[in-house]
Amino acid sequence: MLIPLLYLVVRALEADVSESLDLILRRRNLMLFLNTLLLTLGVLLTTSLIALPMAWITTRTRIKGKAVLTLLGVLPLAIPGYVLAYALLGLSGTDGTLARIFGLELPRLSGYWGALTAISLYTFPYLFLNLRSGLLGLDPAYEEVARSLGYRPLRIFFEVVLPQLRPAYYAGALIIGLYVLGDFGAVSLMRFETFSYAIYLQYEASYDRLYAAWLALMLLCMTGFVLLMEYRLLKGLFFHRTGSGSKRYPELYDLGNWYYPSWAFIILIVFAAVILPVTTVLFWMLDAGDSGIWSGIGGSLYDSFRASAPAALLAAALAVPLAYLGVRYPSRTTKGMERMAYLGYATPPLALALALIFFTLSSAPALYQTLTLLILAYTLHFMAEALGPVRSSMYQISPRMEEAARSLGYRRFRAFWNTTLPMLRGGIIASVAFVFLSAMKELPITFLLSPIGFEPLAVNVWSYSIEALYAQAAPYALVILVFSSLFVGLLFAKEWKQ
Repeated sequence: MLIPLLYLVVRALEADVSESLDLILRRRNLMLFLNTLLLTLGVLLTTSLIALPMAWITTRTRIKGKAVLTLLGVLPLAIPGYVLAYALLGLSGTDGTLARIFGLELPRLSGYWGALTAISLYTFPYLFLNLRSGLLGLDPAYEEVARSLGYRPLRIFFEVVLPQLRPAYYAGALIIGLYVLGDFGAVSLMRFETFSYAIYLQYEASYDRLYAAWLALMLLCMTGFVLLMEYRLLKGLFFHRTGSGSKRYPELYDLGNWYYPSWAFIILIVFAAVILPVTTVLFWMLDAGDSGIWSGIGGSLYDSFRASAPAALLAAALAVPLAYLGVRYPSRTTKGMERMAYLGYATPPLALALALIFFTLSSAPALYQTLTLLILAYTLHFMAEALGPVRSSMYQISPRMEEAARSLGYRRFRAFWNTTLPMLRGGIIASVAFVFLSAMKELPITFLLSPIGFEPLAVNVWSYSIEALYAQAAPYALVILVFSSLFVGLLFAKEWKQ
């Protein structure tokens, strides 16, 4: 994980001091920084305004159909950001879906507001799930004390409940912030220049790889700052119960006149994030008729599968020893190894792809533009997704089973193979599924590292959409939606069991 990033630094420092300063102090860099910062802050604000009310409605009220409402809150994860951007572009404009069906010509959404809308509608479920879990885990004793002191419900929410949700909010905000910093698909389709989009332009269009390396390092600095802020904000926060006794559940509120507006709020969000995009995809497919737009689906699906499946298996295989060492032999070394896996997920995809390009060109040119390199990049980037389920399963397995096997004469590896590994099956299957579905949707890494002639689903959606060929992009987008819905099903099933 570290070697490619070190090569990125080495590549950037190949310039002399004056040239490096010229690259760093360009006026354009300030514009890119402000654009990236404003987009990140805008998405965090928008997702907060969506996720917090939704989490409160589904956990602290007597509204009926909470299971349905929770599922509706997770469904937008089935529509990747670049597919949402494609749908928004195909929906509006003089030749868009609304204009052709209803004669309603809306200005084509693009630029900052287009990127903000697409990314917010895709990422708010991450914050919703964290806030929902936070609300379900709060100790109601604090609220009861505040109520006995005469606090009204609104004051209890802002002064008692909301401060206790900070860890959950920071966790969700961190995921969203990292996603926005690394997003390439939505910002490129919306023509809004952020660091990620600029890295692509410099590498692909201008062939200025030195400047691209410095842009990648600047983006990594922003990512590091976000991680540092999250760590500093969480430091010293403790909201666990201090008393003994069984867990109690908080009082549920009657919505009264807000009952139907609450349902309408969630349905409106889901309509914008799911129904409109799916309708747009289906419209452009039907509009194209039998024009051969499905002819390339088989090959594209095969390309996606032959890169994603090996990466999922490799990531899960590497996650098992990492999780085993971290749980069975906790130390600074093993915890550091676990954090290194999360470094790959925190590294913006384009920066990681660029680092791997520099590494292979300098040290292993035979790997450049090969399927092996793409699989390796997927594995490094999504290792954290594979590690989580395996580590959770490892915590639930008693070490005494291995000890018993050792006492019967089994060597250490065979004892692990015969006792612990079979019980990790559920976690390993979940890891493989999560990495496979995430790799199927991955765009920036795929775009930079794909071998010649390699055209997976995500690249086809982006390539046709960037040329406004919405009918040709529609079938690829539909297949991605089908696979993404499997991801949402796994996520929702896991969440619902908790």
